[in-house]
Amino acid sequence: MPYKERDINRLYYPIGEVAEMFEVNTSLIRFYEKEFDILQPKKNAKGNRLFRPEDIENLKVIFHLIKDKGFTIQGAKEHLKSNKNEILENQKVIDSLQKIKSFMIELKDQL
Repeated sequence: MPYKERDINRLYYPIGEVAEMFEVNTSLIRFYEKEFDILQPKKNAKGNRLFRPEDIENLKVIFHLIKDKGFTIQGAKEHLKSNKNEILENQKVIDSLQKIKSFMIELKDQL
């Protein structure tokens, strides 16, 4: 099996990189930060937002509810308050399945 580099996990991601990950504008990330209490990015001395991996996971959940499931912002807030643990577990399963899918595609391409 060929050598595969480890994924480097960083402690903080700037808002520009987070926006690129989700393919949205930074203004949408800032808007969601104001609307959802579960997003709590750190701010440095200059006031730049620095997102932790937990914040990225929470953003994945928010985008899944709003973009994929079709929730309104208010509906997503209420759904998160009532089912937070269940939603986070579901997101972990979705992430695992996406990793498996990408691995299988990569494996197929190597054949």
